[in-house]
Amino acid sequence: MKSQLRIHLKPKERIFINGAVIRVDRKVTLELLNEVVFLLEGHVLQEEDATTPLRQLYFVVQSMLMEPKTRPLAMQIYHSQHLQLIAAYKDRDILEGLVEIRSMIEAERPFDAMKRIRSLYPIEALLMGTAQAPADSAAVA
Repeated sequence: MKSQLRIHLKPKERIFINGAVIRVDRKVTLELLNEVVFLLEGHVLQEEDATTPLRQLYFVVQSMLMEPKTRPLAMQIYHSQHLQLIAAYKDRDILEGLVEIRSMIEAERPFDAMKRIRSLYPIEALLMGTAQAPADSAAVA
């Protein structure tokens, strides 16, 4: 058995475990004794906040974890968006990040991929303020 994982939640905080949404009514510590797929509420991007190409990609990867039954469809959308981003962006740091993200997804490491996508947000924000932003960002919606 792998080592246990303790997660501390605040009152009214939610956690997503194996596709289920759990909200606690008081401060609580959860001990996860076996391997599970989970997301803390703080890492969950709401659909209405997926306003940039990288945030949209993050939302798709997140949906792979939160809704396991729709994973095949989410993978198709992910691959389509990923190809569009590779074609649209010219920034070397973002392109290198996208290659790393693809490797993480192929290795079934979506948490790492989400973390890497979040690390690219500041670069994307700078680019979105210049003419170097993707010309057709609506195409990746």
